[in-house]
Amino acid sequence: MASNSEIISMALFCDFENIALGVRDAKHAQFDINKVLERLLLKGSIVVKKAYCDWARYKEFKGPMHEAAFELIEIPHVRQSGKNSADIRMVVDALDLCYTKSHVDTFVIISGDSDFSPLVSKLRENDKRVIGVGVKAATSDLLAANCDEFIFYDDLVRELPGKKPRAQRKPAAKATGSVKTAESKAEEKPEELKRQQAFDLVVETIEALIAERGEDEKIWGSMVKQTLKRRKPGFSESYYGYRSFGELLEDAMKHRLLVLERDENPVSTSFGWPPTTEPGREWYPRDPSGSVIRTAEGAAHPDA
Repeated sequence: MASNSEIISMALFCDFENIALGVRDAKHAQFDINKVLERLLLKGSIVVKKAYCDWARYKEFKGPMHEAAFELIEIPHVRQSGKNSADIRMVVDALDLCYTKSHVDTFVIISGDSDFSPLVSKLRENDKRVIGVGVKAATSDLLAANCDEFIFYDDLVRELPGKKPRAQRKPAAKATGSVKTAESKAEEKPEELKRQQAFDLVVETIEALIAERGEDEKIWGSMVKQTLKRRKPGFSESYYGYRSFGELLEDAMKHRLLVLERDENPVSTSFGWPPTTEPGREWYPRDPSGSVIRTAEGAAHPDA
């Protein structure tokens, strides 16, 4: 089977006051750390989360940050020689982690402050990848240019008009010789709702991976499940009535929400419409969880 991209291990360091004020000044809704985490978890695992702030001044954010499993570092709001104490503590902790934890290969700096540019340079000098996160209007050009990648919070919260959960689109009706009663429909509703929820989670994850990695890169079924588990650790296909993740992918394909393509390797597959349209023949991969996947919207259906 073609190998998936290597999973990276990330350490997050958040200059909370900087990002919160940037979000406020940009007139966005209140800062939501989950928007940032959802994007980062597409890239790999997060093993360290630290946020630095005078939390007495940002009490309303302590709950959400605790729920997101951040270690909240209390920094009294005092300045020495014009330098924020949070910046100094954050730099010291990041460098300490850089030198003592070799398995952490990616550092995420959540701030737009140019004062972190020397830290970024030092991390990269030590063969660490650095991702920055900040608000466009409050981010230093120097900092953004120094990072390997910079994610603007504005892009994470920008609404996509007309976006509708794919699972809410009803599949083509199948011919049936009987009409279901209102009672039987009501009985099936919870099960159907669970299935739609599972479809939404899978398709949303695939679309996010495609947006992150580009349409030309293959998205493997195992990659989808790993990413979904990172974003939703409690996810289990059995809760939604499936014996395996592959069975869930097959059902999603039956409902034309995604398509699976056969890879050159006989035991692996990729997303794409079936190569045959002969009546009565259905095509499925041998190992759907190891398939390459893409959603059905971008595919040309053979009947079109």
